[in-house]
Amino acid sequence: MSSAANAKPVLQGVKIRPRKGVQKATAKFEPTVFRDAFISVLSAAAPGNLDEISVKLDAAGNTLEYRRYAETLFEIIIAGRLLAPGGTFLEDGTPASPFSIFQAEDDLASIRKHVDVFHKLMRRYKYLQRGFEDTLMNLLQYINKFTPEDTNKLAMATGLFCSSGLATLNVLSVLFKEHLVKEGLSLQFVTTVFKTYLIDQNVDQFGLNLYKAGMSDRLLDFFPPNKRDEDSFARHFEAEDMKQLVTFQTKKQLILRKESVIENVKNLLEEGKIPECLTYLKAQIKESGLAEPEFIPLVWTGVMASVDWGTRSDQIDNQILKQVQQYSKLIAAFCTSPKTEIALMQTIQVNFYEDARFIKQFRAVSQLLYKNDVLSESAILYWAEKGSKTQGRTVFMKQMEPFIHWLKNASDEEDESEDEE
Repeated sequence: MSSAANAKPVLQGVKIRPRKGVQKATAKFEPTVFRDAFISVLSAAAPGNLDEISVKLDAAGNTLEYRRYAETLFEIIIAGRLLAPGGTFLEDGTPASPFSIFQAEDDLASIRKHVDVFHKLMRRYKYLQRGFEDTLMNLLQYINKFTPEDTNKLAMATGLFCSSGLATLNVLSVLFKEHLVKEGLSLQFVTTVFKTYLIDQNVDQFGLNLYKAGMSDRLLDFFPPNKRDEDSFARHFEAEDMKQLVTFQTKKQLILRKESVIENVKNLLEEGKIPECLTYLKAQIKESGLAEPEFIPLVWTGVMASVDWGTRSDQIDNQILKQVQQYSKLIAAFCTSPKTEIALMQTIQVNFYEDARFIKQFRAVSQLLYKNDVLSESAILYWAEKGSKTQGRTVFMKQMEPFIHWLKNASDEEDESEDEE
């Protein structure tokens, strides 16, 4: 059979049109063409009528390629114009957008109204969220290129964007760039952002969102190197009437210090450096300003963390008593008052209740600490009679009954002996 007989028929005179999605994907990327069309839409609204602008933006999404040109769109409605490489504005004779954050009045009320337009737009076109954050981060790295007035407007808007959930605090990470920090621009910018943010949200929510953004430990990094200390932080934000942020930072730094103490105790004891550990702890309790009842849980936690616990219960029972015997003098050095002794017992109680491997050893550990003069009779009896209802108290009271009974009888016998004399 000839090849001509096998040829497939061809429909003559018909042009096959590609699918719409294929057409968009292969279309030339022309941000300036989109800009011109987009600004034309904004210009059709009555000047200053933000409600009408929202309506125009909503309708234009049906004809303009918002998804493809999301970054172009947001550059226009934030900065008013397109950015050229390096952060300067693209100068091609095109007038600025009649609506943008930079076109707003330099006050919070005006900025808030402009931010509301962003909310309405992204409520309608949710796919713009990613492009919005990317564009905002790109703009923030060029705050040194903008006028002080425009930078302040952008900072207030960023605070409102973040406090309302339109953006995350992660957008501020670009401000860790050395030249912005060194010139003090980063600190000035985030100060306005934080101040605006805390108008609408409490400091606890702020702290949670900082944590989610991986920035809760980096607030000092916004400060120039020669001012990167806690005193400078406190002075700066107190002068800005942001004492709640100073309190937040103080608490956060205390948590970090406590974690550091535990980790360093663990490392020193793993290396067998007990004298060095004692010296280190004495320095830390002095520097931190912590009272003994606050400090003793760190000592205990560090001691427990330094041990590679076995898997069998009999192994663990022997290990725990061996460790308490070995480190009793170290613990005793920071357990010199009845209040601290009770705090130590409560720490052990919670520790053993949360880690079931140790739960049966509470009485044995308490007895050993008593024998080694770390815990006193009065502290143990107080714990038994009036101690706070921390985790596992019922379980451990049952376990401690024979020891408590013995202590009370021993005390009564001493009293009788003294009376006879």
